[in-house]
Amino acid sequence: MQVSQDLAGVINEREVDHEISPIFPLRWSKRAMSGELITKEELLRLFEAARWAPSSFNNQPWRFIYALRNSEDFDRFSDLLQESNRVWAKEAAVLVLIVSHKTFDKTGQPARTHSFDTGAAWENIALQASHMGFVCHGMEGFDYIQAYDELSIPRDQYVVEAMAAIGKPGNIEILPTKLKEKEHPNTRKPIEEFVFEGRFRSDNSELPPTYR
Repeated sequence: MQVSQDLAGVINEREVDHEISPIFPLRWSKRAMSGELITKEELLRLFEAARWAPSSFNNQPWRFIYALRNSEDFDRFSDLLQESNRVWAKEAAVLVLIVSHKTFDKTGQPARTHSFDTGAAWENIALQASHMGFVCHGMEGFDYIQAYDELSIPRDQYVVEAMAAIGKPGNIEILPTKLKEKEHPNTRKPIEEFVFEGRFRSDNSELPPTYR
């Protein structure tokens, strides 16, 4: 996959304020997918990326349950989705449910950062998918309660975090009109709105003018 060597400026239609790897602005949550299959090896490359995410005490609390297109499992996963997501995610090559383990494997004690760590593993998947030229779109628009029951997830030990649709890029014209309008890289808040030196601030009113 060809990427721009520019580290700041406009990358992928996005204004990057500071020098970073283009892998970050190149990733965005597309919806249009072709319905083409991906190979098992390609799928395993995504999970290999997740495998190398950081976690507290190397506990690795992430769990991924997947369903490949053209399988009975795929239909069950698709049925969990809200209609607003099902309308485009039905063209995915694979649907993935993202789950975290609430306790440390070795001690059984509560793992406070299980969701945080699992989010890091998900980000690795999203970045690897983008690097491979795939669409990778995370979602909260599905039935969390039904997911526990349908996929036999123990409620006392695990937390259902999110779902993701992954596949090969498709023609934007297959999307409903409202979604076509959203099918472009979006922007981000400026750093000063979420980074604070010394103490938390609920807004930027107390920041020196230079940082506003």
